[in-house]
Order: sequence, then C-alpha cells, then structure tokens
Amino acid sequence: MSESLSSIEPTIDFSAPGEHNGFLKLPHSVHRSAMGYIPIPVVSFKNGTGPVILLTAGVHGDEYEGQVTLTKLVKEITPDRVNGQIIIVPMTNFPAAKAGLRTSPIDDLNLNREFPGDPFGPPTRQIAHYVETVLMAMADYSFDIHSGGSSLHTITTVLFQGGKSDENQQAKLAELVTAIGAPYALELPSGGVKGNRASMSAAERQGAIGISGEFGGSGTVTPESLESCEVGVRRYLSHLGVWTPETPPPAVEPGYTEFLDGTAKNLNVYAERVGLFEPIAQLGDRVEIGQTAGFLHHPDTPWQAAEEIKFEAAGVVMSKRIPGLAERGDGLFQLGAPIAT
Repeated sequence: MSESLSSIEPTIDFSAPGEHNGFLKLPHSVHRSAMGYIPIPVVSFKNGTGPVILLTAGVHGDEYEGQVTLTKLVKEITPDRVNGQIIIVPMTNFPAAKAGLRTSPIDDLNLNREFPGDPFGPPTRQIAHYVETVLMAMADYSFDIHSGGSSLHTITTVLFQGGKSDENQQAKLAELVTAIGAPYALELPSGGVKGNRASMSAAERQGAIGISGEFGGSGTVTPESLESCEVGVRRYLSHLGVWTPETPPPAVEPGYTEFLDGTAKNLNVYAERVGLFEPIAQLGDRVEIGQTAGFLHHPDTPWQAAEEIKFEAAGVVMSKRIPGLAERGDGLFQLGAPIAT
C-alpha cells in the first residue's frame, strides 16, 4: 500500500528539520459536523543524521502511562539535542483515548488488532493503515507503549518478537530490550500471538525494529508505573543515540532484566463462571502448576462453594485482573514462563 491511498493528512512536514507540532487529520463526517475531521496529535523533532524513532501511546485509550510520559517528553526534548528524528503520537487511537476506552467509541474496534488496517475502512482501520504504511515506513525503530488499562494491572515488562532469521538483528533487539532496564522482558513469536495484527508485527512488515511495553494499568496512573515508563523511554532514546537529555537516565545493572517466554501453553488464566474474583497470587509471584491462583465467590447464593482457580503452567505473574466482578471468559492472570537453560 502507498501513502497516497490514505485519506489522513498531516498538518506538519515530517521532512522538515526542527520541532513541528500538529495533527493527523482523519476525515470524519457526522451529524454535528458534515465536513469534520478527527485530530490525532503528532509531534516531530528532526535534526542531524541519526535514526528515525516512532513513539506511540494511546493505542488503547484507557492506558494512560504512555500518554502522560510522551506528553511530558514533548516539552522536554529540544531539536538541538536530537540526532535523527523522533516522531511522537501520544493518543494514537484518538477517539478511544479521548473517551478513556480500550476500543474506539465510533466503531468499537481495538487498534492493536487491526494492523495493517484499511485506507477505506472505519476510522480505527484507517488509523492502523496510516501508522503502518506511513509512520512506520519512515521509522528505523518503534516503541508502542501500553499498560493493563481498566481491567488489568501489569508488572513493568518489555515485549518483543523473537525468532528473527537475521541473527544480527536479533542480537540488536535483545540489546535494545535490555537497555530499557525493565525487570522483565517477554518474548513473543515472530508475527505475534495476535495473528500479525498488532503494532510489533506492523513494524516488522515495514522493516523497523519494533518493541512494546507494559507499564502498570488499573485505569489510573501510579507514581511507580509512570516513573518506570518515563525512565524506560529515556533509556531507549539514549541507547539509540537519538536524544541526549540534560539529565542522563540512571544506568541499568548488568543482568537486571529477566527474559521470559510468552509462547508456552496455558499461560493465561480465565474465569469459567460469573463471580466475584478474589486474587491470591500477586504480580511478580513465581507460581507452579496446580498452585491456587484465586477464587470466584457467589454472594447471590452464599451457600454455594467458591470455585478455586489454579494455574495450569509455571511462571511469573505478569498481569492480574482489577475489577472484582468477572464473567466466563474474562482474563484473570497472565504468566511469563521461565526460559529453559
């Protein structure tokens, strides 16, 4: 697909040096505005000859840590300290981010399941198409920032796709992941576990080195999650040599990041009935097969025994459900499996 297929028009020139702020204008005709558009904010910093970096957040609108981090970063970066280009899109799925929802209130689509998108489709698919075929096509590296959103809380984790045929690229990717300094790095299969529809797969198709990250959640912003996100992004940009902040980020201790396998079976734990969820395991716990994960209680029939939920795999607890009320099919926990040595 070519850029000309997209109806989205940027108000800035990505080839221009310096700092440029504006919008990606997605035409959107509705009752209140027959000739309107959706304004997706975008900022470009360009100077020197270094790599092009794409930073995105708000792919899921109820994930706030990345949106806050990138908003603060825009006010800190100055072009004279940039060597290359940094493109920042803090509210990528703008309708979802404006509403504080995981999916768009316009078309009910999840942007991180819609790549490579469709230039003639509903708004979310048009955004996916533009991000992949225009922004990621320009980028050498992309970092898509996530968290658990309203329904999950996640431990700070960098996500990356393994199995690259190019050993040099795989080594560069592992080095980059380690440089961010998260306590955990979760390896996903090349092409992704979401049917090639997520942002990392989009980056891979465009020849960019793409990673993602999980930083907190619970539908809020905690000081701890925000700090880990901010420090991780600063380390990422510093490691790539594209930005020299006035205050360098703290160094990463050698061997700090533990690599985990996200491809093993039975890593996700689901509710099998409706009930009130009582978690027993906590984030960062190391659990074994058969260990109690939590319980589902039934206050509407208090004489009914609670369902004991058990882990069906061994690993580290990466994410945990936040709302107490759970229905069949709701995710309760996600694990990362130890990598055999």
